[in-house]
Amino acid sequence: MQRRAFLRGAGLAAVAAAGGGLWRAVRQGSFSAGAGPAYQPWSTWRKDLGEGLLPMVRAAILAASPHNSQPWKFRVRDGAIELYLDPQRNLGALDPYLREAHLGLGCALENLVLAAVARGSALDVQPVPGRLGPVAPGAGPVLVARVAINACIQHYDDLYEAIPRRHTNRAAYLPHRPVPPPFLDALGALAGAEPGIRLVLLGNAADRASLVALSAEANAGLYADPQLVRDHERWLRLDPDELRSRRDGLTLDAFGLAPAAAGLAKLMPRWLLRRAVARGAARGYSERMASAPLMGILAVRDRLDREQCLLAGRVWQRAHLLATVHGLAARPCNEAVEMVDRSQALGRPARWAGRLGEFLPGGWEPTFVFLMGYPERPARPSPRRPVEQVLL
Repeated sequence: MQRRAFLRGAGLAAVAAAGGGLWRAVRQGSFSAGAGPAYQPWSTWRKDLGEGLLPMVRAAILAASPHNSQPWKFRVRDGAIELYLDPQRNLGALDPYLREAHLGLGCALENLVLAAVARGSALDVQPVPGRLGPVAPGAGPVLVARVAINACIQHYDDLYEAIPRRHTNRAAYLPHRPVPPPFLDALGALAGAEPGIRLVLLGNAADRASLVALSAEANAGLYADPQLVRDHERWLRLDPDELRSRRDGLTLDAFGLAPAAAGLAKLMPRWLLRRAVARGAARGYSERMASAPLMGILAVRDRLDREQCLLAGRVWQRAHLLATVHGLAARPCNEAVEMVDRSQALGRPARWAGRLGEFLPGGWEPTFVFLMGYPERPARPSPRRPVEQVLL
């Protein structure tokens, strides 16, 4: 009787434990990657097309941004849309001059332009000139561009249709599946008409190996800097309640993990998960980067010029959309450029700028490094704030 009672009690405890584990798995989102209200903007971006200019903003908020910080605000009035930087959504020491934030604003601007043209609008894009630099604590939104909108003939293109399918893919690539030459030609032509920007593709294996080594060294340097680590962790959304309330930042589903691994990671205690994320990022960084068959650098004449930075963001958004159209994946790989900014902010020698400059023609400065290729697995969407939260 005692044995039967013990077994019966043990069975009930196992069921309770299993039930508790299942409840936690459901709560942590182990079975619902990329689902819920935080992801609705990806599926509702073209609803209510008759509500004036707001559909263009719905497209703009699906753009890429550093750490999914979504540093944008919009004002819609008088036949125009104004694009603002929200300095309170900055990356801290990771982006001391708000250069990466402005790249994200350029991405949003490109989506907005594509959506406007698709709806039959002629545009006059008026960027606000100036140099980038730190913004005072508590500063309000800063106007960076104004888009005047007038009626014209509608023009749909593949890039516009790809807007809801474009996601940053941090999974490994298929290294032995080369990128098709027609895509390389189309990609190389994206920046050809813009005198202030240069797109450099690293075609040979030796250059790519050198960039991998440099980026891995920069990545290790970032994780060795306590301030950079703290500012990076501010944008990790490891808790489902925080993800649902903030609807921004980097989620476990965005790290390129296999579905089973991502599901298990969501069950780990927060302290252990943060440690695993840091170690895993450092350990697997080089391997994932080296698997990419295509690497490139976007360069400008002056990386702290606001207009050039916005233009670089627009070109990157077009490049990522173009890759999506062709079934390719893409992701940024900006640690070395972040080290350029960090060194300048601390008054250190420009060692990182010089080393990245070895991949570029004379007179050009790097502002964005990226990878492309066919991925091992599809990317998950990232959370997005609704339009109502980004309007001024």
